[in-house]
Amino acid sequence: MSATPNHQVTAVLQAAQSGDPKAAAELLPLVYAELHHLAQMRMANQKPGQTLQPTALVHEAYLRISEKSDVSWQGRRHFFFAAARAMRDILVEQARRKAGPKRGGDRQREALDEACAVFEPPAEDVLALHEALAELERQDPLKAEIVSLRYFAGLTLEEMAEVLGLSERTLRRHSRYITAWLKSRLK
Repeated sequence: MSATPNHQVTAVLQAAQSGDPKAAAELLPLVYAELHHLAQMRMANQKPGQTLQPTALVHEAYLRISEKSDVSWQGRRHFFFAAARAMRDILVEQARRKAGPKRGGDRQREALDEACAVFEPPAEDVLALHEALAELERQDPLKAEIVSLRYFAGLTLEEMAEVLGLSERTLRRHSRYITAWLKSRLK
């Protein structure tokens, strides 16, 4: 990273402070690389899962610094101290927002262990279920259709009652039978 000469940044800062609109436009390209590096260093110490990126941090900090008209810049070093402070303030504000109850700040992260992981059932189980459903279909096509509508089409009890023309009470009775029958077949 090549640092911009002190005198060049200081001259642009003084011109911008005196009201030169061209100087304000020249300042960001002069200091952008150094500000971005500073932002990356600040973000490196943050916890994983941050949504704020170094580029956004640079832009927000630059906007805050450029809005301060009452500051008399004493040079490049003073500007970068102010930029570092603005970045710190932004990170603190974001941390406070995330820690709030609206953003789930009272929740604790837990490591995902293998017991919680979602995985495909073993192929033998899938085949056994398929064979049990084929047998159910041969014995009682209505009950096999109930299983298909519920577990494969995702219909609710009310929707299934409408599709099949049965009462919800009858469907509940069939569902209890199906569950017991499948448990006995899959053991």
